[in-house]
Amino acid sequence: MSTPHRICLIDDDASARGALERVLTGEGYEVVGFPDGDRGLKAALEEDFDCVLTDLRMPGVSGLELIDTLRDELPNLPVVLMTAHGTTETAIEATRRGAFDYILKPFEMEELFPVLAKAANAGRRGREKVALGTEASREIALVGQSRAMQAVYKEIGRVAEKPVSIMILGETGTGKELVARALWQHSDRKGCAFVAVNCAAIPANLLESELFGHEKGAFTGADQRRIGRFEQADHGTLFLDEIGDLSLDTQAKLLRVLQERVFSRVGGRDSIPVDVRVIAATHRDLSSLVTAGKFREDLWYRLNVVVIPLPPLRDRREDIPALVKYFVTRHGADLGGVAAVQPAAVKFLSAQPWPGNVRQLENVVKRMLLGAHGYSITEELARTALAQGPSGASADSGARTLVVLCEEALARARREPSAGAIANVFAAVERELLAQALATTTGNITQMAQLLGWSRLTVREKLKLHGLRTEAAGDTE
Repeated sequence: MSTPHRICLIDDDASARGALERVLTGEGYEVVGFPDGDRGLKAALEEDFDCVLTDLRMPGVSGLELIDTLRDELPNLPVVLMTAHGTTETAIEATRRGAFDYILKPFEMEELFPVLAKAANAGRRGREKVALGTEASREIALVGQSRAMQAVYKEIGRVAEKPVSIMILGETGTGKELVARALWQHSDRKGCAFVAVNCAAIPANLLESELFGHEKGAFTGADQRRIGRFEQADHGTLFLDEIGDLSLDTQAKLLRVLQERVFSRVGGRDSIPVDVRVIAATHRDLSSLVTAGKFREDLWYRLNVVVIPLPPLRDRREDIPALVKYFVTRHGADLGGVAAVQPAAVKFLSAQPWPGNVRQLENVVKRMLLGAHGYSITEELARTALAQGPSGASADSGARTLVVLCEEALARARREPSAGAIANVFAAVERELLAQALATTTGNITQMAQLLGWSRLTVREKLKLHGLRTEAAGDTE
């Protein structure tokens, strides 16, 4: 089982603190309580917590002073503020200065649970570092040494500290948020917050409030002021995933923030200055959306100063063995034990189309671990785990992949007139055939030549042309 979230609870009211400790411990949290701000702040700075839950007014360091210090020292440690009705404006000010959220006293535990869960999850993600190329540890990592991933790593290093907006392009499940986190961690803003928003996961009528916040009474149900994600990310980095799903009205307001570095809350009149680096991502063809009038051209130009294309898993099959090893190590302890993976299982997994990319592979590995119970993972178990997934390797997944391939080739031809769509599709199909033949024959050049109808010399030349390596398989004859 994963370790419980660790909460630093600060409240000078002993009975209230004791009640919270008992209830939250019953909910599965590890709670450490402190009776004043001095001791609570000292512990928060010296120990590892996923979240701080604190009263506003208490002996020693006040809630506001605690927030100021933690914002400077530990910007990714969320602080949830508890306050009485009479100090609502102070709570709002605290949130503006860096508090993750606040809850008004008296409150029901059912009101606190979702706020605390969201904060604790955000705090744990904020402490998780993204390594580049790591494949044998439990830390979050961008894994792979293929030529395609090496290009991504180089681009991260080249632009991470540059003060420019970045667009990450890639299919769903390729790991766009990991790239965004790596850019943040290698930038000069790494000491400030990283805030991620999935634009496709939030209803359009709520997204504007999520991004910019709202004033009390701005719309039905807005019974208090809300601080938006831009304010939370001030001086830090805001990652907008699936930005192609923004409405035109929200796009216009986002453009204003990027151009003028000010925004207004929904229902508000004040212009609020903000200093945020925006990293955007999408799996959609924004140039086509611009042509169709569904995405603002000026926003498109503003966002994609630097473009980082993230390759689909089918274009870096040589990374699949390392990814399998990484996911087995990362999830094994929680799902029945770190199991050995038989070569036949790796060979089978390397030959699959993976329409859901790395995310789908990770889910399949989890199912394999559950089925292996700590013992060896066989090819049969790998087949079973893949078949259990939604449309894992179904008959029509290849057709969907071909449709996507053609769409991408035509989109590139529109952007780059010299890039012929037919040639790009043929090259992609040729590379896919080579990759699957490489996995099927375990790198036997003679067998590959027979399967593909080429000479061994042609096979070697094509492998070199497409950046596919056979060293791991011994480059056998």
